[in-house]
Amino acid sequence: MKPVVVLVGRPNVGKSTLFNALTRSRDALVADVPGLTRDRLYGNGRIGDRPYLVVDTGGITEGGGTLGELMSAQTRQAVAEADVVVLLVDGRAGPNAADHAIAVQIRQIGKAVVLAVNKTEGMDPSLATAEFHDLAGSEPVAISASHGDGLDALMHRVLGPLAMVEDEPAMADVPRIAVVGRPNVGKSTLVNAMLGEERVVVFDEPGTTRDSIRIPLERADRHYELIDTAGVRRRGRVNDVIEKYTVIKTLQAIEVANVVLLVLDATQEVSEQDVSLSGHILDEGRSLVLVINKWDGLDESRRDWIKRELERRLPFLGFCSPHFISALRGSGIGALFPAIDRAYTSARRAFPTPRLNRILQKAVQVTAPPMVHGRRIRLKFVHQGGRNPPLFVIHGNQTAAMPSYYTRYLVNVFREELDLEGTPVRIEFVQGENPYRDRKNRLTPRQFEKRQRLRRITQKKNG
Repeated sequence: MKPVVVLVGRPNVGKSTLFNALTRSRDALVADVPGLTRDRLYGNGRIGDRPYLVVDTGGITEGGGTLGELMSAQTRQAVAEADVVVLLVDGRAGPNAADHAIAVQIRQIGKAVVLAVNKTEGMDPSLATAEFHDLAGSEPVAISASHGDGLDALMHRVLGPLAMVEDEPAMADVPRIAVVGRPNVGKSTLVNAMLGEERVVVFDEPGTTRDSIRIPLERADRHYELIDTAGVRRRGRVNDVIEKYTVIKTLQAIEVANVVLLVLDATQEVSEQDVSLSGHILDEGRSLVLVINKWDGLDESRRDWIKRELERRLPFLGFCSPHFISALRGSGIGALFPAIDRAYTSARRAFPTPRLNRILQKAVQVTAPPMVHGRRIRLKFVHQGGRNPPLFVIHGNQTAAMPSYYTRYLVNVFREELDLEGTPVRIEFVQGENPYRDRKNRLTPRQFEKRQRLRRITQKKNG
């Protein structure tokens, strides 16, 4: 296993900046706002031939109410999993009581600690670290996470006592599952229920999750990667700069996902934001599992009303059956994984061309394409043009005039015949050239020879 390096410190000392520098990524949100990171964020790093796993945390805080306590609990759980803890402090602000309290707690847990003094760019390293010697049992390392100074020295200190490990083989065919929805619909509660542990902070306040958190998961000998995301509100209500970045991170999570769990709240109506978000998921071509949360405790009339609302507001999601669950109580969670597997498999399947053409011929025989300008649209043959989502390319004549209702008919036929579930299906038409186009401007060989002979005679007379 790769060594686990956990970054710990009071808020706003630069843990997320260091995380991004060590992983060579921009996975962690960075802003000059204390407490921006709330959940554990994992990433892969490497120095030379030595790989490692680095964990960003929200820090250990004193007070901060219930939310602060939950953040601190997440940090303590990360420390318990660590091989080495990097205690990060602010070299420009100097040590304070919070730094000493955190150092004491880490020593009580009994983990190896390396003290990193951050924000020391332009400073003499020995002077920058002088005040921090009593926080850790070893020599502090002066670094600048934002400038990249001292990071090699830091990681050599961190990894030096640990045994060498080889890279773990990359896992192929791992579905990436993004959990998205409006704020406070229960996304983080659902992620924790799927994981079977309190992996992400859950708090009864919209906007608790600010970053997109990637979490590996193994279930029934199959590997998955869950991506918990921040809630997405209507653009007109997104005023805070940090919230704008969280929305971008959510949209990026949808882009890299294979399957998206769209979570709706059964106690609320299906909003315009739900419709817009589901449309964006389809535009990205992502497989979709529709999850209706907080289903427990609703009476039959409310449940019937919600089902009618889903049919009325989201008719274009007819290819995926809704799953009615209670993330808090854990009911209905088990059925999500088979739905995820079916959606993931459907999106990636390959189909032989002869089978596709038999389906097309049958569809045309049952319902012929419409007439255009007195001539019927002719569909000649079809082949698969792509996967994830499935794309079927149909060649024919006058296909540019194909009405949308017949395209939907073909989509439904292919979906049913190929047993595709949870994935959008796309059809692309290719129009063949009309052999009779511009016929009046073309000459037969005999006409061409006659015209050339007349031209020579004319030139000779004008000679």
